[in-house]
Amino acid sequence: MSAFDWRSEPAYDKVHDAETMDIAWEWLRRDGEYQAAYSRLTSEQRSGGMTDDFRDLWGLSFRG
Repeated sequence: MSAFDWRSEPAYDKVHDAETMDIAWEWLRRDGEYQAAYSRLTSEQRSGGMTDDFRDLWGLSFRG
């Protein structure tokens, strides 16, 4: 188990410098459903930028 204490205020000192996308990514990567969906992707899909459906489902598509 991690030694990180989520109740410790000093552990979050750097969060004030984080951008919205940084926080969104940290939230998403800890989501069990996202982890399961990602693990079902083939290695080719992972390295090729995912599938359109996967990106759309998880909000990983951004306007140019």
